[in-house]
Amino acid sequence: MNVQTKASRYSPDFDIEVRGDPITADRYISKEWMDGEMKNLWPKVWHLGGLIAELEEPGDIIRHNFAKESVIMVRQEDDSIKAFYNSCPHRGNRLILGESASVMRITCAYHSWTFDLDGTLAKVQDPDDFAGGTPCGKVHLSELRCETWGPFVFWCMDDDVAPLHEWMAPLPERLKGYGVENWVRVLKVSAEADFNWKIIRDNFNESYHLPTIHPELATFINDGLPDTLFEMYPSGHNSMWMKGHQATTRVDYHTSEVPAPLGEAARAWDIDPEEYNGRTGDLREAIIEAKRRLGPGRGYTNYDNMSDQQLVDYFHCTLFPNLTLTMSPEQLQVLRTEPHPTDPEKCVFQHWCLYPPVEGMKEVFTPLGMLPLEHDAVARHSVYGDGVSVGYVADQDLSIGTSQQQGLNSRGFKGCILPGQEKRIQRFHELLDDYVKGPGAQAQ
Repeated sequence: MNVQTKASRYSPDFDIEVRGDPITADRYISKEWMDGEMKNLWPKVWHLGGLIAELEEPGDIIRHNFAKESVIMVRQEDDSIKAFYNSCPHRGNRLILGESASVMRITCAYHSWTFDLDGTLAKVQDPDDFAGGTPCGKVHLSELRCETWGPFVFWCMDDDVAPLHEWMAPLPERLKGYGVENWVRVLKVSAEADFNWKIIRDNFNESYHLPTIHPELATFINDGLPDTLFEMYPSGHNSMWMKGHQATTRVDYHTSEVPAPLGEAARAWDIDPEEYNGRTGDLREAIIEAKRRLGPGRGYTNYDNMSDQQLVDYFHCTLFPNLTLTMSPEQLQVLRTEPHPTDPEKCVFQHWCLYPPVEGMKEVFTPLGMLPLEHDAVARHSVYGDGVSVGYVADQDLSIGTSQQQGLNSRGFKGCILPGQEKRIQRFHELLDDYVKGPGAQAQ
């Protein structure tokens, strides 16, 4: 059982007791467990489908393939957005084969059954050859729930799941100050990987790996346990606040010279880092002051609505079960793993990066280096291990996935042993138990 230690700092307002359900290998390698997720988990949660900005005009369509399922989101004539299963009701043929489309009507390529944008069948071959007369106006595409938050479109398969803003609580309110509604997705990359989708979810539910997998972040992000705040919400989501623009307190950077890239961040806001040698921890407050003073004049109009904490820190929000939003004042990273259609030991990893549209700014710094500040400046799909990067920090996260999957297949692995700071992993798997096995039926 996970026992919370004094070293880990959980918010007294957002903490959840855990039961101590065993976290064994079957949930990462078993086809039976995967089938349970497909039946009892994935229909019961909201899925991020795409960007509102991709649906500018009536007839604009985006497609989201998820495991064996496929969903299309369609801008309507009244400017609303509807979501449909990407399956023709005639004989099941997929209607939209590309990631996006712009059409007057939705037409099946097999027998040319044609649907209005609202999913109503409008035209068929030989309409009089059907018992009961023409099916036009009577047959409809199967519709799913579709709602929006920020710049995103979400869909859900189940009518009993709470509305999106309620389901996401309290994160819409906590993220409101960033003003992400009009941010631009510059990076959209994905990769197939040889490990179960939950391996990376576990990774994003803890910061224990930062000193070992991401050591270069230690000079810019404070991952010390007394300085990191963990929160767990009744909705099942959780978050982590990490101090940015401040080196880790795990080692003594405070009395040393200002390390890189912290020095470069200071200079970007007209601060001489040498003045902070021997007191590097004070730079965080100095940068807050400089951003307040200089930010609006540089085009960062969203700064006015942000708290001091939001101006410099990293708010890592993990939505149950498989979506992470990592917020900083100038970047929103979306990190998600989705199940492979048939193999429990494979998944699809997705990484998006969005940036505020600052007037006069032509380029932004991304996990792939400098890129134009324009929609999907880089958009690609690859296979992890083929040498194509999904972002320098994400590459490091994925680097451990295959070897962990292999180790989970060992008879020697008896179940996870977690420190207090990994309590969010424990909570995540207990929620999985409740969905897959049913409430009260703890995994054995």
